[in-house]
Amino acid sequence: MSVTERAKVLDGTDDDDLSDRYRDERDWVAGRIELIRGLPHVETPLIEVPLPAKLDGLRLCVKNESVHPSGSHKHRLAEALFTNALASGWLRSEGPVVEASSGSTAISEAWFCQQLGLAFAAVVPSGTAKEKKDAIRDLNGNVVEAPPGADLCEHARQYALKVGGHFMDQFTYAERAYDWHGEHGLAPELLGAVDPDWFVMGAGTGGTVTSVGRYARNTGRKVRVCVTDPENSAFFAGWRDDNPKATDKGSRIEGIGRPRVEPSFLFPMVNRMIRVYDAASVAAMRVAADHLGFRPGPSTGTGLFGALRILHGMQDRGERGTVATLMCDDGSRYNNEYYNNDWCAAHGIDFEPWLDPITEFFQTGDWQPPTTFDTAPRPSDTLWNM
Repeated sequence: MSVTERAKVLDGTDDDDLSDRYRDERDWVAGRIELIRGLPHVETPLIEVPLPAKLDGLRLCVKNESVHPSGSHKHRLAEALFTNALASGWLRSEGPVVEASSGSTAISEAWFCQQLGLAFAAVVPSGTAKEKKDAIRDLNGNVVEAPPGADLCEHARQYALKVGGHFMDQFTYAERAYDWHGEHGLAPELLGAVDPDWFVMGAGTGGTVTSVGRYARNTGRKVRVCVTDPENSAFFAGWRDDNPKATDKGSRIEGIGRPRVEPSFLFPMVNRMIRVYDAASVAAMRVAADHLGFRPGPSTGTGLFGALRILHGMQDRGERGTVATLMCDDGSRYNNEYYNNDWCAAHGIDFEPWLDPITEFFQTGDWQPPTTFDTAPRPSDTLWNM
């Protein structure tokens, strides 16, 4: 290139100085973020579960996330995702928000869209229960059923392109969106109210456990993180083998367990993992409803069973301390599923043998798991229930 030609390129007469390639709706974005900040903040209550004398010196605390306006701990995730997407310039005033979810995340995102004056579409698996679809529609959300066997996230991505919307993608952005170093969020609330030795919960995106692990390290807290993983989920094997490409069939437990290791599940944030039988999860959920004073959903049962295992181990070693877990959502969402005996039987979830041992532990401190029980048959197709 000659000097003359180079001068021509750099003098602004060619396409080397462009503006406004992407629309900057700064005022609209600022208004939406201000709306989010102005929504009432709910500091969720902490339930201390009474433990028997044999477990003296041990505490079990359950943070009740079901009291959020959208009914679950996914309310915090949805708030973080919307704030992140607005500040990143991804959300526009006229485009709908699209998410791949048939459960609590879809309901929480639909709730926020209603507050912000945005359209919402949930891309759900074929055959999603009518009750779940109705809950999304009750919040003015649109329900789009993906074909059988479709990759739900990819289907949601393509649908967002088709309608000119934004695919929120909870599985990729959960760990990036959560504020883990501020004082507004689950981790500072929980650790400000109690100083647990262990925090236990199942993982869906992995965003919540990652935020707690990061906050603990950032603030020098002692709490360690245990993830309870249901049958057929990829997280346990992925973490055990340090294999982010691990895959499995998914999970029968609503809201947790995935057929693949999601980007927001960061292995170093997790200190321990416990594989939990689906039947034990459902039994723990039902024991909580019948004996412990709160009626949770099945993912809470998975976390509660892990808390039982940790408490039993601490008692055996003569340790003192506190275990914390979440009530992720209210059991009323699952009256026709996990609280329905016929539904459980149809899905091969034989929870009965686990009821008495779990009840006995919370009444006496003795733990004797069932010696024989049936496990649910391994699914032939990939499961999706997020």
